[in-house]
Amino acid sequence: MKVLITGATGLIGRQLCQVLYREHKLIALTRNIVNAKSILPNTVTCIDTLDDADFNALDVIINLAGEPIADKRWSDKQKKKIVNSRISITQQLVEKIKLANSPPHTLISGSAIGFYGRQSSHLQIDESFTKCATEFSNELCTQWEELALSAQQYNTRVCIVRTGIVLSAQGGALAKMFPPFKMGLGGRVSSGIQMMSWIHIDDMVNIIVHLMNNTKLTGKFNATAPQPVSNMEFTKTLARVLKRPAIIPMPDIILRLLFGEMADLLIYGQAVVPERLAKDNFTFKYKELHSALSDILI
Repeated sequence: MKVLITGATGLIGRQLCQVLYREHKLIALTRNIVNAKSILPNTVTCIDTLDDADFNALDVIINLAGEPIADKRWSDKQKKKIVNSRISITQQLVEKIKLANSPPHTLISGSAIGFYGRQSSHLQIDESFTKCATEFSNELCTQWEELALSAQQYNTRVCIVRTGIVLSAQGGALAKMFPPFKMGLGGRVSSGIQMMSWIHIDDMVNIIVHLMNNTKLTGKFNATAPQPVSNMEFTKTLARVLKRPAIIPMPDIILRLLFGEMADLLIYGQAVVPERLAKDNFTFKYKELHSALSDILI
């Protein structure tokens, strides 16, 4: 199949391209073609404008583009950048799909479990959950998802992937946590009772491939491992895998000083489960945290 990928040089996109390029013709939309060519397999065609893609010839679009949500403090300017980086490219994709005489049959578009907002650690949240907390992450994901889903009226199947905390040695949350934990300076964040809905990078990529290949699937899917854990359990497990102590907590007040509103991502959480994938018999390679962290870090 001919597959257009946005965000191909990001954490998930890089790994996805390594899996897909042998069997599919890949086109990567990127802001920096030289950099993309140095990162991606040499058979991937790199473009810097959607005008260079023939939407009548595409089979699948995988939309992963977006400013990293946790890389910088959430100033008003940064919030706007986070929103625009997702909404703008998704709007462009929908417009191109709308104008195509023979549009791509599938659009797989990113979202995040931030859609659900902060939730009690006692709640297990699947895709049918509707009592979302109204806050920045929820408003962002709602707008993003609704825009992507509008492509369905143009004969394109749409799957929304609500991604959890992606665990990888190549970047993301784990790369930020690794140095202090390796030095024995890690510990629980805030109360430690907040839930962390995580997923191994291999399972994340496999979910996208699963949705791409199973043409009867449509709608919203939680991309999280079946066993979310509390921050306290995550901390203890990471310390055990690294064989280091984890006794230095990070209190709320310090998090607020360091990250401002963005600290909410660390202080609050959700126990999100992949109910729809389970019903479709998707097989997770890493269901429990210890095996996932061991694979990545050892």
